[in-house]
Amino acid sequence: MDDVKIGEILEPGTEETQSRRERKVRSRFWPKVKRYARMIPFIDEVVAGYFCAMDPETPPRVRGILLAALAYFILPLDTIPDFLLTFGFGDDIAVLTAAFAAVKGNITDAHRAAARKALAEEDIDTAGPADAGDGPVVDGEATRT
Repeated sequence: MDDVKIGEILEPGTEETQSRRERKVRSRFWPKVKRYARMIPFIDEVVAGYFCAMDPETPPRVRGILLAALAYFILPLDTIPDFLLTFGFGDDIAVLTAAFAAVKGNITDAHRAAARKALAEEDIDTAGPADAGDGPVVDGEATRT
């Protein structure tokens, strides 16, 4: 995916657009996470992004970017459909990574703690198939503790 396409996807949008995206994300996020958690190497950071997007203290532009990325993530058919397991999350990962880079510093330790707690409560195994215990680094921070 090129930067122009990702930039278009991550447009924060109007208040109405953000509200529509938030409704979709709230209703479809957890089923998607539960189904595909092991395929996304930094799912804990994705969940932290979800908590940041739902946090009313998060600046509107940041919420808009995160909601756009999360809405793209939950779409059943996007640039590369997710059911193509080997390749399907490449575009989602590119969009999410770009969103996290754009909002660096807004996803707080509290959002990450809420993500760890929610993943544990939902009994979602975040260890990928080749996970040796250490997660990838996103924006200079390890995503697993």
